[in-house]
Amino acid sequence: MSERTFRLLFGAALLACLYFDQYPGAQAALIGLIGLLVFEGITNWRIPLLVTRLRYGAPAPLPEGGELVIKAMLPRLEFDAERAWRLVVALMLGISHFGFPGPLWFFPWFMGFAIFGAGLSGVCPVLISLKLAGFR
Repeated sequence: MSERTFRLLFGAALLACLYFDQYPGAQAALIGLIGLLVFEGITNWRIPLLVTRLRYGAPAPLPEGGELVIKAMLPRLEFDAERAWRLVVALMLGISHFGFPGPLWFFPWFMGFAIFGAGLSGVCPVLISLKLAGFR
């Protein structure tokens, strides 16, 4: 499973939870999705990595000196951008849906469609911004 597939599935699940918001199970599912993102962001045990390792085994180590590293392309922060993306999305969903549900009712919907679109297209503006900010 790739990160792109994860974003597609997560965006679809988020939109489904928001659509069926009146049902009691939808609130629990939304809390579960946010909890999943927080857990993955803190521990870096991501579902796409775990599925890939279960399917194909551990990746082979690179040979010593086998890759060309350009000094200008090195990240400034030793924190993975995918991890930061998960924490940012969980924080914004929690604030907008549970903190200020009245004035920010549209923001979880916007995030759901943006994440779903990022899964379809492979282009995530938030992830690109985090990488430009210096995350690995």
